[in-house]
Amino acid sequence: MTRVAVYPGSFDPLTNGHLDIIERSVELFDKLVVAVAHNQRKQALFSLEERIEMVRAVTDPARVVVDTIEGLLVDYARAKGARAVVRGLRAVADFEYEFQMTLMNRRLAPDVETVFLMTRDDHSFVSSSLVKEVASFGGKIDEFVPPLVAERLKKRIAERATQR
Repeated sequence: MTRVAVYPGSFDPLTNGHLDIIERSVELFDKLVVAVAHNQRKQALFSLEERIEMVRAVTDPARVVVDTIEGLLVDYARAKGARAVVRGLRAVADFEYEFQMTLMNRRLAPDVETVFLMTRDDHSFVSSSLVKEVASFGGKIDEFVPPLVAERLKKRIAERATQR
């Protein structure tokens, strides 16, 4: 039996913290589906297609499948044959939100477990939003995101600056 897990997120942009969770998850599961979502509560800097392409470019296609997700996470997980959802935690605030979501998901699909992975210490303060903010002021972001993502993020911010 193949152990499949889903790691959902908006990944706008993918950070080294996300990549850390992905790399550690593939050691725990036979197959990991990174489910890139359109988050209605956030204004995305990168299109869904761009985010998918960046995740694919920095992950191992033999162990990681990159896909899009719409609708309920538990329905998606079941459709992919996943028995687990992977969630990364950085701080207590993350836990409160994730705990609520996990309880709701458990009510909707008791057969789908949630696995929490604590991010490594050096990534615990990094979020996609914070990386975008630092980059927008010309700050150094290379240690927070993969090189490809840093390059594209700098380019996108420069494009937006010239459009103003």
